[in-house]
Amino acid sequence: MSDDTSDPTLSAAAGTAGVSGSAGTAGAADLIRVLVVEDEPLAAEAHAVYIGRLEGFVLAGSAATGQAALRQLAAAEAAGTPIDLVLMDMNLPDQHGLDISRRMRAAGLTTDIIAITAVRELDNVRNAIAAGVVQYLIKPFTYATFAKKLTSYREFRTQLNAHATVANQSEVDQAFASLRSPASATRPKGLADDTLARVVAFLQQQNEPLSASEITDQLGMSRVTARRYLEYLADSGSVLRSPRYGTPGRPENEYRWRA
Repeated sequence: MSDDTSDPTLSAAAGTAGVSGSAGTAGAADLIRVLVVEDEPLAAEAHAVYIGRLEGFVLAGSAATGQAALRQLAAAEAAGTPIDLVLMDMNLPDQHGLDISRRMRAAGLTTDIIAITAVRELDNVRNAIAAGVVQYLIKPFTYATFAKKLTSYREFRTQLNAHATVANQSEVDQAFASLRSPASATRPKGLADDTLARVVAFLQQQNEPLSASEITDQLGMSRVTARRYLEYLADSGSVLRSPRYGTPGRPENEYRWRA
């Protein structure tokens, strides 16, 4: 099906769709509303279970066809509870997932999309990116892979929502880096195994993110030392790092163990 800006399924939502998805006005602490678009019942059920196990996400609905997905997206927009993320199977019975993605964009919906497919050809990956897909999950995949992709997406939203309207180059780079799988970071010289283990164990026990200064107070080490360990853990992908605002002076980073 070709793109059509007068799409009757989505036209009612187009007027309010400009702020949905990761660029919306909802706070980073809000649950990310997910629509599962999958025609295989067992796969759809598995995705729903996976979402239920992940912190910060909630299943907003499921659809077995592209047309049903478009109707749910429009209804959610009209109700003032827009979908934040679509898990989109690419091979749907009525339309290809990329066609649905293009129709969403043509209607002004900025809802983020993660493609789920068994297709591995690079041309398909390029087409998915061009259609607004932010992540790409190749079937079959484990829960660990699923969780890693969605956790990276959650961090991406957190980074973007931390900046109301304007971000500098470093902040933009950090946000987009969140979508990439963490690379193995070379451990800097001078980081001791026992101290690293202490920092890791401490972070794993915390329910809220902490700054280097707060961790210094708890572990009895200098702020410079604490920051070295925290930055290493963040660079290696073990820790989520985000700027903290609302305090006097220059914003400092806060750190949280990656769930």
